[in-house]
Amino acid sequence: MNRLSKVRSPLSASTESVSDDEARSSGADKIRVLIADDHTTVLAGLASIIGMQPDMLVVAEAANGRQAVDLWWKQRPDVTLLDLRMPMLDGVGVIDEIRKEDTSARIIMLTTYDTDNEIYRAIKAGAKGYLLKDAPREELLDCIRKVNRGETCIPQALVEKLAAGMSSETLTGRNSAC
Repeated sequence: MNRLSKVRSPLSASTESVSDDEARSSGADKIRVLIADDHTTVLAGLASIIGMQPDMLVVAEAANGRQAVDLWWKQRPDVTLLDLRMPMLDGVGVIDEIRKEDTSARIIMLTTYDTDNEIYRAIKAGAKGYLLKDAPREELLDCIRKVNRGETCIPQALVEKLAAGMSSETLTGRNSAC
């Protein structure tokens, strides 16, 4: 089966002669989100959940990392939600390509992988958020809002896992140097 990316047409951001209520309903003040995941059902579920939010608009959906980069350049979303492992280019590769040209890109890694190495790689590449796919819906939506505001969003349990991994690496490094 050949999965094609979907591009949703963002509505005009121009609100010069439009009332505030009309602008809100048109999507002008909405957080524009790009979603990239190679699992069709996950992609559709995320698009549905995010699309139901009055303050969010899904502007594109990608089924692999290469499509994610291409759609990011075309749509320039406010927030990008990426799976870590995708065909053609993984999530960290997507972050690297986007941030080469735009270091202010706001990207959240949404994955099933919670090893300290995976978390570290994503954050080092520039992810502003890191969530597991089993996170509650409200936690996901709050993370999108926080990252859109320029905040970092990493659950405390993952921060602790990352810190523990870095501590043991440091200790291991010191021990092997002795």
